[in-house]
Amino acid sequence: MGTDRRDFLRLTAVAGGGIGLGLTPRAVAGRGLSGALEPPFIARARPTRAIRLLILGGTGFIGPFQVRYAMQRGHQVTIFNRGRSGPDMFPEVENLIGDRNGDLESLRGRSWDVVIDNATSRPDWVELSADFLKDSVGLYFFVSSRSAYSDLSSIPMTSAAPVFTYETAGVERSRDPSRLPYGLAKALSEQAAQKVFPGRTNIIRPGLIIGPEDDTDRFTYWPVRINRGGEVLAPGRPEDPVQIIDVRDLTEWQIRMAENGIAGVFNGVGPRTPRPMAELLYGIRAVTTAETTFTWVSYEFLTGLGVRPYSDLPVWMPPDIPGREGFARFDLTPEIEAGLTYRPLAVTARDTLDFHFSRPPERQAELRAGITAEREAEVLAAWHARG
Repeated sequence: MGTDRRDFLRLTAVAGGGIGLGLTPRAVAGRGLSGALEPPFIARARPTRAIRLLILGGTGFIGPFQVRYAMQRGHQVTIFNRGRSGPDMFPEVENLIGDRNGDLESLRGRSWDVVIDNATSRPDWVELSADFLKDSVGLYFFVSSRSAYSDLSSIPMTSAAPVFTYETAGVERSRDPSRLPYGLAKALSEQAAQKVFPGRTNIIRPGLIIGPEDDTDRFTYWPVRINRGGEVLAPGRPEDPVQIIDVRDLTEWQIRMAENGIAGVFNGVGPRTPRPMAELLYGIRAVTTAETTFTWVSYEFLTGLGVRPYSDLPVWMPPDIPGREGFARFDLTPEIEAGLTYRPLAVTARDTLDFHFSRPPERQAELRAGITAEREAEVLAAWHARG
């Protein structure tokens, strides 16, 4: 049974209340770092059967995790791409060369149990590959996005919420597919796969995908900033909800669903109970030795200074923005029932920091997301001087 709006808000408030009582992640024994009981973080049982898996892409951010986990579980993996990015990444894996934009010949005459489509938000490319593979693949997995939703105001959010159409996006149908807005492009790509593979599609709509090997730095900003220590600008209110997902939780779940032949539409965020922003920041601090204080600055003050949520201050999306109330309040009952599990926040934060410090010094010095130290200091000084 799903969670109704009242119960969902109560659960969110309880999770946030743990912070108010001083229950930092270190104090919550036997529970996930959200303070709520989570699915067990355990080694998964061996699959009952080996599958033949085709991955379109395979060398970007999420693809390598899919490949490694699938091979670990004894599956036969083939990747298909243009051979330009990481051509020697997996020498032991069959790599077919081609192009989503029409050159699919290397796939002809072959068959697989499952194809995972990571590589595009072009609905015309999804239609081409799905149509080409319709008689040689059992299930079509498409990695979509939370951005496909045209309305994120429901509490809780579920996969039944409406996705973008040309009409709701305000876009002409004649628009070049390469120039469609991202959310509309993902929604149309889902529909293209479902049209060719009716009843045989698995759509996952992830939120922010985080963890090691993420070059966007959209989550990395926080472990790096907190590890630097000092006074940290904490946005909004301590209880503002957050739902994100470790890349390994997302990709390993996909492989397990492929093993079990699961079709459907799912959301890829976590944890099950939305994590308060305060718990996220304190949980990250718990894996560092930094001397850190957090100064909470209101959404209204930040926007008055032109500081944008989710971009200048990544991860954080204020729940009071009209149309965004459910952005981080998803009911994940169907996803948990389909086998989604979560690593502890401490594991993700630690591994993200380790990855960051493995990068060249010049890359460490230039994060691609988040405000600069100088801008943060300016905002904090203005907050303290407000009278």
